Amino acid sequence: MKKLPAFLAALLATAGAVAVTTGPAEAATVTVQAESFAAQSGAVVEATADTGGGQNVSYLAAGDWLRYDGVDLGAAGTLSLQARIASAAGSGAVELRTGSVTGPLLASFPVSPTGGWQTWVTRTATAASHPTGKQTVFAVLQSTGGGDFVNLNWFKFGDGASDSAGWVLMDQARWNAQLAAYRALPTHPAPPDAVRVSEFNAACTYSHSKPDDPIVFPNMPGASHMHSFLGNKSANAATTTQSLLANAGTSCAPSTDLSAYWIPTLYENGRAVEPSGVTVYYGSRLPDPTATVPFPQGFRMIAGDARLQVPTPKGSVNQFFCAGPGGEIGRSADGNWPVCAPTADLVFQLVFPDCWDGVHLDSPDHKSHVAYTYTGTCGGDYPVAIPNISFVIAYRTSGSAAGFELASKMASSMHGDVFLAWQDAALGQRVKDCVVQRAKCNTAGGF
Repeated sequence: MKKLPAFLAALLATAGAVAVTTGPAEAATVTVQAESFAAQSGAVVEATADTGGGQNVSYLAAGDWLRYDGVDLGAAGTLSLQARIASAAGSGAVELRTGSVTGPLLASFPVSPTGGWQTWVTRTATAASHPTGKQTVFAVLQSTGGGDFVNLNWFKFGDGASDSAGWVLMDQARWNAQLAAYRALPTHPAPPDAVRVSEFNAACTYSHSKPDDPIVFPNMPGASHMHSFLGNKSANAATTTQSLLANAGTSCAPSTDLSAYWIPTLYENGRAVEPSGVTVYYGSRLPDPTATVPFPQGFRMIAGDARLQVPTPKGSVNQFFCAGPGGEIGRSADGNWPVCAPTADLVFQLVFPDCWDGVHLDSPDHKSHVAYTYTGTCGGDYPVAIPNISFVIAYRTSGSAAGFELASKMASSMHGDVFLAWQDAALGQRVKDCVVQRAKCNTAGGF
């Protein structure tokens, strides 16, 4: 990866203080208390010691069931589900089915001892498709052993959010399966003459423009300022992990990267100037990148601050610069934009966080689940090392005294979004061969 200019080093030094424009939280998650059943078989209601108090349903064994009427499963798309369980003995599963005790399976939560009948844990699952609107949902208990094996306190249903505050909880079972497949991949040894830099990339061109933001304003078309989208050609306000993976085509190479990337549209004299190319680098700034793992499917985050409206004189943080012969030959009348030689391009490099909490695919501000490393390691609340994404955005324009304007206004408001949907094996092989092995790879993932 290119050496970071001094202003980018300064950006990283202040990144922790940067805020991001936030929109409405994802649709509120529906919480169903276990004791609110309309009918049941084999259940007993008792006071709970779980956080918040109230009651839980206990003494549940194989074949028992609970019926809940009018559970709103929302619109089509990914459905995130949670079950609050406690167990002192036995094992099995809590199945959620629609319509009847033998109806279509919505989700299955594995049960194993948690340490006691009032020692509570939350199990998560994700349904890629589901009936929409209000449904009758059955909780059906399955176990191959005899006797009681689980207590239930509540269930939650949401469109990818673990709660109404906007935290998107990852499906740990799916993530563990992705990790296992990644670890089973072979390492292709780098040749002796390989450049020892942790790096691979996606080479992207402009795809389309929309006043949409699938992360900040999900399912709200037209709610955002104008964005220039790169990568997945289907990206819009209704984008989900599943819609990206459906493969509507991409403006990035390799074709196995079905992710969506977007930035605010740049304007010159009122006319949109689209990027002539964007290289999305995946690398590592860690002295030891061997613990780096791929992103989980559906991971999303934002770098930069759409609300930051401050002057950007030459040498300041969040600055556009000129790359190519002749470089910068002047500044705009307000001092905030460079004027480039006719042989140079206007360029911006945007660096994303590289440490993750290991729990959430997204957070309310789309940054709180990730952090920049300042010590060369990932730890504490952000223990998982993820590839360090960096956008290098080029515009084939020189600029003038009139300068430019972003859809988010001043140059300081430059920001970028990623909604990741690589094919698992393609991403995993690149992380293993290029990032972990510290070898510079090309767009095809080769050395």
